[in-house]
Amino acid sequence: MRHEIVRLALEEDIGTGDVTSQACIEEGRMASGRFLAREALTLAGTGLLEEIYALRGGVETLELLKGDGERCQDGDVVALVRGRARTLLECERVALNFLQRLSGVATAAARFAAAVEGTRCRVLDTRKTTPGLRVLEKAATAAGGITNHRQGLFDAILIKNNHIAAAGSVTAALERAAGSGLPVEIEVRTRAELKEALDSGAKHLLLDNLTPAEAAGWVREIGGRATVELSGGITLANVREYAEAGADFVSSGAITHSARAVDLSFRLELA
Repeated sequence: MRHEIVRLALEEDIGTGDVTSQACIEEGRMASGRFLAREALTLAGTGLLEEIYALRGGVETLELLKGDGERCQDGDVVALVRGRARTLLECERVALNFLQRLSGVATAAARFAAAVEGTRCRVLDTRKTTPGLRVLEKAATAAGGITNHRQGLFDAILIKNNHIAAAGSVTAALERAAGSGLPVEIEVRTRAELKEALDSGAKHLLLDNLTPAEAAGWVREIGGRATVELSGGITLANVREYAEAGADFVSSGAITHSARAVDLSFRLELA
């Protein structure tokens, strides 16, 4: 899947050819380039550079000086590359787009992980990812130090309010999911649903849109009978409060859907 994502990105940008580089630079001219961090960040996406250049050809050497998950400061050199000048230039924007976007996600994830440090709570990512880029963005959240939740609708069961409505009740939904062989988590929105879920043997609960104080009360009532995930309105500013409410997990879509692309640049020098 990664290979196809990279191929499509290159095809989108280069199309029938980089007409600017073809017009300005002789075909065989060699060059070297440096990828530079232009701000403090947590790096992700470095493994895509090899795939990008492999698809285009014309690169002699690629040296990764920093790896995914490493912290970088302004001015740090992330990678060095040497090859045909035309190749380096036609790949520049695609390479930077991936590095900037994925490092932005990793940087956001690292900040969330740091915010709950010292608690027993782990931060989860969500399915609120850029369409087509989920596998890359989830790799970036992991590079930032948080835990991947389910990849999609296929690898774990998460029973939410609409599933409960369609099934008829909390109990009915849990009973139908019991034989799946997959992890099962269920969202409960009221104290009555909470009691029903626990009485039905639920072992993983999702509590949505509670305040930290409300969440702490629900966690006390659960009393360790099930693991607890908190979600809804969780931001970097308040994630510590939610973690200290006693949850096992907190999840935040902001880590992927609202991550800011960080600043990296590419500098080319003719050989």
